[in-house]
Amino acid sequence: MTETNSSNETNAAQVFDPNAPAVTMTEAALRHFEKKLAGQEGKIIRLSTETSGCTGYAYVLDFADGPEQDDEVLQPGEQVTLAVDPQALAILRGTEIDMVTEGINKVVKFNNPNVIAECGCGESFSVA
Repeated sequence: MTETNSSNETNAAQVFDPNAPAVTMTEAALRHFEKKLAGQEGKIIRLSTETSGCTGYAYVLDFADGPEQDDEVLQPGEQVTLAVDPQALAILRGTEIDMVTEGINKVVKFNNPNVIAECGCGESFSVA
């Protein structure tokens, strides 16, 4: 008797791609930030973290006139430039920024594969 595996599972190893962007945005997030930046010539979005809350870190999203020295500058869309604080890069690498609807509110959501715990209110997180 021969056993066969009928599942379509793929056991592919994750491979680090040094050319992959450190942070990405979904189409919903891109549209949101394009609207926010419209009419603000030269403005960009800057992502960093700060020590905060009960679990360690909080995301900080700001509108800026330009990147700070040593920021990693990404172009997730034609009209959106994202600068990432180099001190937060290790914590943020692989993060996807999304815009989601929760109830009647739209909120920016960070899908960060490095997070191991979040506080109950969702304001802070910790990494391994």
